[in-house]
Amino acid sequence: MSRPLCLITGASTGIGAACAVLAATQGYDLILTYNSDQAGAQAVAKAAQAAGAHTQIIQANVADPAALEAVFALVDATGALDALINNAGIVGPATRVADLTHERLREMFDVNVIGAMLAAAQAVKRMEPRGKGVIINITSAAARLGSANQYVDYAATKAAMDIFTKGLSDEVAPAGLRVMGVAPGLIETPIHAKGGDPDRAQRLANKVPMQRTGSADEVAQAVLWLMSEGASYVTGSTLDVTGGR
Repeated sequence: MSRPLCLITGASTGIGAACAVLAATQGYDLILTYNSDQAGAQAVAKAAQAAGAHTQIIQANVADPAALEAVFALVDATGALDALINNAGIVGPATRVADLTHERLREMFDVNVIGAMLAAAQAVKRMEPRGKGVIINITSAAARLGSANQYVDYAATKAAMDIFTKGLSDEVAPAGLRVMGVAPGLIETPIHAKGGDPDRAQRLANKVPMQRTGSADEVAQAVLWLMSEGASYVTGSTLDVTGGR
């Protein structure tokens, strides 16, 4: 019996990488996208292959429709798509709204919202005829916390994805598809360094009721449960993985 196929965007590091390795151990074959970190993607693919998964990587900026077309051409050449983990995302350096530029906002929404929505749309086109499939959108607790004086633009993109998750879920539920969001909180991943604040998670850990940061693997555990038959009646909402924050 063939293994189910999962596409993960932004899988070279952090939550995407953790999801890839865990999905491999749970029986999935994988297609992994990366934007710039080829070495990271190759390392993740090697770990997934060691866990038994047939794994392919492809460079793709999800903000580029042509790149997404190439990703889904690879999907079609590989087999039927069972799951999409919509994980690719970016954050900019901490700033106030008054200092945001059109260029930064355009890139933020192109990657975090438009790219993710287009990826989901392509996945739905392949899943609906089969009457099965799961889409997991990685959002953020920032969507309800707002991230004032830091990343209000990032928070706004993730709020958009929460609403998109609900709307898409309602559209495709009659066809047998499920769509869920997973909203991580303060997770130890490289995204903080990419935003210019590598110690951010540890510095803010005391604001979390559990008094600690989370790990990428803890987020991946939630994602893989939502993809499983154990979550067969769960759709249309966003699960916080935030330590209670």
